[in-house]
Amino acid sequence: MSTIDAFDKEIKLQVRFVQEFVPQKQLSSETQGKTIFCGTGDSFVSAQLAEAFSDFRARALDPLDLLKNKRLTKNKNLFLISISGNTISNIKLAKTSTNTTSISANPQSRLANACKKLILLKYPNSGIFTAGSISFLASALTCISLVSKLKIRNVSRLYESAEIQSRKVKLNGKIFFLGNSHTFPVASFGAAKLYEVIGLNAHYERIEQFSHTGLFSAKRGDTVVILEEKNKYNSKLASSLKKYGLHIVQLQPNTKNIQEMVLFFIFVSEIIALYHAKKKNQKDCFFVTAKNLRKASSSMIY
Repeated sequence: MSTIDAFDKEIKLQVRFVQEFVPQKQLSSETQGKTIFCGTGDSFVSAQLAEAFSDFRARALDPLDLLKNKRLTKNKNLFLISISGNTISNIKLAKTSTNTTSISANPQSRLANACKKLILLKYPNSGIFTAGSISFLASALTCISLVSKLKIRNVSRLYESAEIQSRKVKLNGKIFFLGNSHTFPVASFGAAKLYEVIGLNAHYERIEQFSHTGLFSAKRGDTVVILEEKNKYNSKLASSLKKYGLHIVQLQPNTKNIQEMVLFFIFVSEIIALYHAKKKNQKDCFFVTAKNLRKASSSMIY
């Protein structure tokens, strides 16, 4: 099985996984105010989702920042997220902190052994090394459930809608993913999937900040993907950008439930990357074939 086929399979496995997902016991509001979620890559996205769904009571922070500012962890509960459990920054942080919980798929990992507690991630997979999808979703739902009650329904409908809409998306030029509050972390995830799967030039910003910063690097024909339901503000933004000659993508989750909306845009981010890789007849994800880049990455991560 190629790594693109494996990515495809794991994306589809997510529907049943969500339907059968068992949430964690929710932390009290007081405890959330003393909690920091920490991770890197996709795991940092999960941390940011926990922060947003806690109404920003909990914090999402980079492990290197915490290692350089250890006073920030004083009297705090640390949830250290790593699928492999071998991310060196998280491991170092766990060894210098006291109240630590590992969120990992590997109970024998160095991170799990360094933490006081473990939340074990369990999910089906293809058995093939590929871009993260269901592994990320497992950590994301776990983190969200720690700070809010999960109320996700009609998963099959959300997935089918995401698939239908995503297959119509055309990507031109430089790609910008825009999100706001709960969907900003998903914007970074969407950019990451294009990096990993296709090696495309992608960026992510908050919807408000884009007009102040990233817009000035855009050229006619570039693509802006807005990960938010249509409203007065982003409709005005889309209209203005179209007049400049940018290609605007606005997909509709057709739900008011913010958890379902986030899940929809997670599906969208994955399917867009998968669909464009297949259009290019790719057999493997870009990061798998970019061995020198992966070697440089691994030398810093592990």
